[in-house]
Amino acid sequence: MLKIVKKPLWWILLLLIPFVNVIIGIIVCIEMAKAFGKDIGFAIGLLLLGFIFYPILAFGDAKYVYGDNAEETPAS
Repeated sequence: MLKIVKKPLWWILLLLIPFVNVIIGIIVCIEMAKAFGKDIGFAIGLLLLGFIFYPILAFGDAKYVYGDNAEETPAS
């Protein structure tokens, strides 16, 4: 998930620290929603009801917009 939201991998260590992991988890959920073009309401859904919202993100029509070539259209 950290690679998807373009955060450094050393944040895994932050996820192991009590109380800090809650803040980092919230940040990752917000960035995950932004990475797929969703708003803060969807991020709250990812945080509280992840078992519903992650499948919506995975199998819905959301497109990843954080990529290097996300703005470009495929060549015909």
